[in-house]
Amino acid sequence: MAAAPLLTLQNIQLTFGGTRLLEGAELIVSPGQRIALVGRNGSGKSTLLKIASGDVAYDGGVRFVEPSATLRYLPQEPDLSAYATTLEYVEAGLGPGDDEYRAQYLLSSLGLSGTEDPKKLSGGEGRRAALARVLAPKPDILLLDEPTNHLDLPVIEWLQAELDSLRSAMVLISHDRRFLSDLTRSTVWLDRGVTRRLDKGFGAFEAWRDQVLEEEERDRHKLNRQIVREEHWVRYGVTARRKRNVGRMERLSNLRQDRRDQRRVAGSVNMQVSEGRTSGALVVEAENISKRFGDRVIVEDFSTRVLRGDRIGIVGPNGAGKTTLIKMLTGTLAPDSGTIKLGSALELAMLDQGRAKLHPETRLREALTGGGSDTLQINGQPKHVVGYMKDFLFTPEQAHTPIGKLSGGERARVALARALSLPSNFLVLDEPTNDLDLETLDLLEEMVSEYAGTVIVVSHDRDFLDRVATSIIIAEGDGGWTEYAGGYSDMVIQRGEGVQARAAANKAHRPGKTSMAPIAAAPAPKRKMSFKEKHALETLPKTIEKLEAEIAAINAALTAANFYTKDPEGFAAKSKALIAAEAKRAAAEEEWLELELLREELEG
Repeated sequence: MAAAPLLTLQNIQLTFGGTRLLEGAELIVSPGQRIALVGRNGSGKSTLLKIASGDVAYDGGVRFVEPSATLRYLPQEPDLSAYATTLEYVEAGLGPGDDEYRAQYLLSSLGLSGTEDPKKLSGGEGRRAALARVLAPKPDILLLDEPTNHLDLPVIEWLQAELDSLRSAMVLISHDRRFLSDLTRSTVWLDRGVTRRLDKGFGAFEAWRDQVLEEEERDRHKLNRQIVREEHWVRYGVTARRKRNVGRMERLSNLRQDRRDQRRVAGSVNMQVSEGRTSGALVVEAENISKRFGDRVIVEDFSTRVLRGDRIGIVGPNGAGKTTLIKMLTGTLAPDSGTIKLGSALELAMLDQGRAKLHPETRLREALTGGGSDTLQINGQPKHVVGYMKDFLFTPEQAHTPIGKLSGGERARVALARALSLPSNFLVLDEPTNDLDLETLDLLEEMVSEYAGTVIVVSHDRDFLDRVATSIIIAEGDGGWTEYAGGYSDMVIQRGEGVQARAAANKAHRPGKTSMAPIAAAPAPKRKMSFKEKHALETLPKTIEKLEAEIAAINAALTAANFYTKDPEGFAAKSKALIAAEAKRAAAEEEWLELELLREELEG
């Protein structure tokens, strides 16, 4: 028998500014389910998640959350301003009986000490603190809106493992395909105000979506043919010339209304890059380059050759020096030692991670044209700015909208549109996938793959790198960088691990100067119990004792004379509390047993 749902949204209706955003959306979350919530930018995914969390009111429909269930919601832009430290902020999210140690453990795992002033945090640090807050209680339901935004690859890989270890039910919104594919078992597609559900993980979504859209197009074509037949009868039918058949006319009216009611999928981004002259065969040659800032080594004795048509992915933890390496490879920053040689006829276009050139007060039209003109030159041909806006899914009415008023996904499309409009044969893309929906990501991948020039891309999106990169340059730690042939997965196979900086002791084993030289994976170290596992093994017996005492107290109350007849509602509440406490005790005993078996296995 299937478990009762923890969270139910039925027939949710919501209108924003006269536009129907949600028209009967549904979301059902049962214990332990892992659901990918997908849809285009602006389709209402974040709004639906806010309705599920209780943060946004809706016009119609039903929202139900199991009263005994704990729910935590991660917004895209968390507000930490009311707290003195990050630890205080995280601990405020704990409930009665939650393990207070988990707050500090999670902050440490996410690279924070707990003493940080929330008002001084960067966007990435604020997101890490918010993740620690929602994960700390191990809630029954986790609602996560873009949890990987602003995180580097080591933290993304840690977060994926942490979520995978939880028993919580989850609803995930993310542009990271690999993250969704690895974690989810069901998919809810929000499209044109309504939801469709697939009882398979995100890995099966795209083929299913394409099939649904093809069937819709066939149905639309059949409807159009029916309307043409009915209109022909109205104009030329013999019966029509003698007397209008009321039933037939009503049928035609209904068919026309059906066609008006059908909401088609919004158009696709028309993404094309304005290509410049053909560059020389050699684009960049770096020999034994090094760079340091004070005592900190950023790049040490690194060599590589970049040829025309290469697509180089650069990966590593935040702060590893990826931007510094790019500046040296593009000639904007001189190395302390070694030589950089740039090829001939290079035309560089850059998309920076911070979208620094997008001033919030700049109007959309001026952001795309640079101001002073209504046209752009795309591949040598003039194009009106409004037409170019439409290529990137902006309406003519948005031409005078300030950049600061656009959504994160819209700002990402503006930055891409501007970068791709500049003639180039050498593209540098710093985190180009941030805030893009899946359809736009597909088109960006296709554009990068077909681009005739050379591309250097910094990204934490493993799937994107697998699809576009011809080689990966990875930060090894202590200024070491190594280049591997192929995409991200190829790098992991050759390296034997993901993007975790290696210790200085391993430095001698790196290929060093030699580019594209794969190294054999080091022998896997002997498995040891983590600090988290040791702590759980030590504290779980006390937790079990507390639960047993709680169960005994509840049983004593339930067996009191005349309790049920005097207070039936209190009796029902105590019975429910007993079931919950026994379930927690069983889970704690099972976890302790697993850890004890692991300890014996490792020590044996």
